[in-house]
Amino acid sequence: MLKFLCGVLLTLCTVVGPCAQAASVLFLNPGTTKEAFWVSYSQFMQAAATDLNMDLRIQYSDRVAEITLKQAREALQGPVRPDYLVFVNEQYVAPEILRLSRGSGVKLFMVNNALTASQMSLLGSQPDKYPDWLGSLVPNDEEGGYLMLKELIRLHGPVAPGQFIDLLAFSGLKITPAAQLREKGMMRALAEHPEVRLRQLVYGGWTRQRAYEQAKLLFKRYPQASLVWSANDEMAFGAMQAYSETGGKPGKDALFGAINNSPAALQALLDNRLSVLLGGHFSLGGWALVQLHDYDQGVDVSQYGGRDRQIPLLQLIDRAQARQLLAMDAAHNFGVDFHKLSAKGKPTTYRYPFSLQTLMH
Repeated sequence: MLKFLCGVLLTLCTVVGPCAQAASVLFLNPGTTKEAFWVSYSQFMQAAATDLNMDLRIQYSDRVAEITLKQAREALQGPVRPDYLVFVNEQYVAPEILRLSRGSGVKLFMVNNALTASQMSLLGSQPDKYPDWLGSLVPNDEEGGYLMLKELIRLHGPVAPGQFIDLLAFSGLKITPAAQLREKGMMRALAEHPEVRLRQLVYGGWTRQRAYEQAKLLFKRYPQASLVWSANDEMAFGAMQAYSETGGKPGKDALFGAINNSPAALQALLDNRLSVLLGGHFSLGGWALVQLHDYDQGVDVSQYGGRDRQIPLLQLIDRAQARQLLAMDAAHNFGVDFHKLSAKGKPTTYRYPFSLQTLMH
């Protein structure tokens, strides 16, 4: 019987080519299984892994940094280690994960939040210290924050000389690079519009409930506020709920902007409750797998756009795109041929076409 099975396996390997072990990837998802953004992020990553024949496992840490570090320690120092560990520098966990990885033999890749400038100056001076750290892929967070406020101001329209537009802002976590960058973009847009007054900026911790509680106080304090900038959709929904409770109509009496193309956010855009929506960065994990798959096949990915790259994924979503994205989500079919995006065998002028357009071909 054993002889027969060996014969079958040998035949299969001859027919389909060398029986290579599928590359194993562990993704440490910093979110929760209830957050639409991180769930769709995982789904897109899984679609890429299936298409590229990679063995993907995902662990959620429910936004608790200690859980992420425990998961990383287990993966990097435990008996069963993945080939690749993909993680997010949420709450500044990256330096500790890099430290834990030394001598583990596991290759590391960072997505969404890369190292901050100060972390980079500390670690970047010794690149040889972490030879298994392959690079990072992040979205255009600063530009996203900028575009959102610019579009809110444009939709609001001009005000008479001496009049002001009151703005409230909900950022994520102080110790998350994406929140800092989105905030920085908002400040850049603010500097271009002296007629807009930022009445208050608060940290909603990315959650609906916290933003709701903060917004209840803020709308009492600043009843004239007519623009609301939110670094994600959950906080925007919390703020909209509080605003509705004051008798105001979101999208009519005050304009709300958000980032993330969750089904609820796309629907709110179509219902005109959300006036501005940016999205597309939920695809980062899937794009990262294309690069790791190439690396696994012996491709020098740094030749195709650099080791640490920022890609302009965050863009304004119009209503036609919102309908298309909603349909894709309902079908759970992203329709992307991930193999086609590979840099294998392509000239070094090739650049990975990672964008919302590739997703919505």
